[in-house]
Amino acid sequence: MTIDDEFEPKLGKPRARPSAKARRFVSTIRKGISTSSGPKRKSGFDGSRIGRGAGVGRVLHARDGFAAFRSRRVVVQTRVVKIMGHGTNRVRLHLRYLQRDGMTREGLPGKLYDARGDAADEKSFVDRAEGDRHQFRFIVSPEDGAEYEDLKPFIRKLMERMESDLGTKLDWVAVDHYNTGHPHSHIVVRGKDDRGSDLVIAREYIAHGMRERAAEIASLDLGPRTDLEIQNRLRREVEQERFTSLDGDLLKQADAERLVTPTGDAFRQSLRAGRLRKLEALGLAEEVSPSRFRLVEDLRPVLQRMGERGDIIKAMHRSLTEGEAARDVSAYAIYDPLEQARQPLVGRVAAIGMANAFHDQPYLIVDGADGKSHFVRIDPDASAPAKGAIVSVESKVVAMRPADRTIAEIAKANDGRYSAELHLQHDPKAGQAFVDAHVRRLEALRRTDNAIRRDTDGSWQLPQDYLRRAEDHERDRLRNNAVQIQTLSSIPIEGQTHADGATWLDRSLVSSANEYSAGSQFGRDVRAALAQRQQWLIAEGVASLRDGMLVTQPNMLETLRRREIVRVAAQLTKELGLSYREARQGQRVEGIYKRSVDLASGKFALIEKSREFTLVPCPPHRFR
Repeated sequence: MTIDDEFEPKLGKPRARPSAKARRFVSTIRKGISTSSGPKRKSGFDGSRIGRGAGVGRVLHARDGFAAFRSRRVVVQTRVVKIMGHGTNRVRLHLRYLQRDGMTREGLPGKLYDARGDAADEKSFVDRAEGDRHQFRFIVSPEDGAEYEDLKPFIRKLMERMESDLGTKLDWVAVDHYNTGHPHSHIVVRGKDDRGSDLVIAREYIAHGMRERAAEIASLDLGPRTDLEIQNRLRREVEQERFTSLDGDLLKQADAERLVTPTGDAFRQSLRAGRLRKLEALGLAEEVSPSRFRLVEDLRPVLQRMGERGDIIKAMHRSLTEGEAARDVSAYAIYDPLEQARQPLVGRVAAIGMANAFHDQPYLIVDGADGKSHFVRIDPDASAPAKGAIVSVESKVVAMRPADRTIAEIAKANDGRYSAELHLQHDPKAGQAFVDAHVRRLEALRRTDNAIRRDTDGSWQLPQDYLRRAEDHERDRLRNNAVQIQTLSSIPIEGQTHADGATWLDRSLVSSANEYSAGSQFGRDVRAALAQRQQWLIAEGVASLRDGMLVTQPNMLETLRRREIVRVAAQLTKELGLSYREARQGQRVEGIYKRSVDLASGKFALIEKSREFTLVPCPPHRFR
């Protein structure tokens, strides 16, 4: 075709989708362009400037020099929380946790406040958040927060500046906490602007702009930092067992082989030398020649984990010493589901708390039979057992998904490539929905792993170790939700000794699973309770002593369970005005689930049908 030739396009039907042949042609053109246009250039657009405050955040972050060096430091942590789909229950629980006891300087509960006054209405804020897509949660911690008699004026100034930067009024509430060494404020901001539209804040402003505004206000309130203040802060960092600014300087100074030598003026040289000696004592640095050290490859994550562990130990100590004598730190243990043996941890819930109020990460402290107090992170959506309950903690298995094996098999046969077309060629019987599920799996992995790439034609380039990367992804996904908690008994041990039902103590006696160490408080309490329970069983005629050994009736557990159900059913009959119908073994029960009933024999579901009700055992992890 020459330039003078006539060209007449053939138009299709309005809104008609292109045929498969046309799509393949377009893909071929795009692929040819991408391969013939020379080396790819990384776009300068990364999405960080989408939303309100983008330009302000860029300008604030660009400021440096003497003013930035003297500026007061403020740490700002940010989290965007999805609300839609979860309801406002999480918002309500989060606000109530922020207002728990012991948060003020006087040890009183935290108080919710806003821009208008010192006593914000929690219910009104939660009601306004109904239907919001998301909300923002900030923790603002001025380094010199202890210098403020009251953080409320500081937070109100910050929120005013944010409203000016973002060009909209903000609906927010805050709570000040003084229960740590650094006073800080928790701020919850609705994800709506003053027009009722979704509030989108530029990532650039969240990462830099808000922090710079907070530092600017603190510097105006308290004045610029003096040389003495800066030096004292750096001296405190030398011995800390967490990641510090000194460690950041050392990593920047290190060469390709991670070798570093203390340099700079006399003061900074002495600080860096002292920090390197501390890292050497921690096994994180090695002196290869006089005053020259090699840092370990994973210095930052190791120090961050050490800092997290220290915070956990402090939280455990606070939880376990409320009204009790201090416990030996060596008796503390952090339950790591990814490294824990398959043997379940059985123990008593000694305390319940929030490991990270910012991420709503609840935890249990379980007094185990091994004599240690175990710190266990649990799923935020799971129902936490009550304090004093007997629980079994078991780690979830990190299993390879069948979809990953299928994807890896197809990629191996096609030089590391996967696509929907290749999948259909590999398995002609596969439906489109089934193939789309595999594509969504790759999309999820791509967000966390840069080695998994999608080309312009829709195909995927996968690394050779795809299966290992997929398994690592599952392990990371389960890190904060990797345990299964089964409540063995919601009744404390002391309440089971004379309970009319089949208790956890009875099940331990029957199964001979009563080997609890006398070296632990939990073990001693269980042994004492078992001795009392044996006497009660003998008195009730369901067990006897023969040659000093306890002999139970073959159907003891069923007898005790039936006795308790009949007694409780009689009470419920009067309460509900319905007749009780006993469910037989293996019988199918239909009706309306009303609620659960906690008995000594376990948890039961109350099922109503017509003018009668039935009690059936609740399966594990159901009806919570």
